[in-house]
Amino acid sequence: MAQLAPNDMKKRNSKASTKKAQATEIPDPRLNEKLAANFRRLALSLEGAEEGSHMGAADFRVGGRIFATLASKDKGYGNLMLTPEQQADFVRELPEVFLPVHGGWGRMGATHIRLAKASEDVLAGALRTAWALRKKKNAKTTAKRTKRGSA
Repeated sequence: MAQLAPNDMKKRNSKASTKKAQATEIPDPRLNEKLAANFRRLALSLEGAEEGSHMGAADFRVGGRIFATLASKDKGYGNLMLTPEQQADFVRELPEVFLPVHGGWGRMGATHIRLAKASEDVLAGALRTAWALRKKKNAKTTAKRTKRGSA
């Protein structure tokens, strides 16, 4: 068997510690359900919010459009549909609570919120921000449709 060089050992150890750190972020299933229930309660407390389902995961809509989901609840995350600018502000202010969703959705503003690390006030404020953004976008879409219909 080949001997590992010191640098190879460091790489192997850092990968193991990264995996261990990621695994410890995931709350136990009972806590996870309580945190998801709180997310759901706060999301549904917003005016006009309704729960739906998208690809088997709970989502929260206003005016028929999604502003938040529990698509990553098994990992201890809720998801918020923000602008890239809002996302950057949230991540900068509370990097231990917020992180971009991986890939293209994240680049468009989709943001994870670590449910176990978010206070109720932070969670409520983040949900309200996503909800308000969705309502604003819905109003613009409605205005465009009305304008086209009257022309």
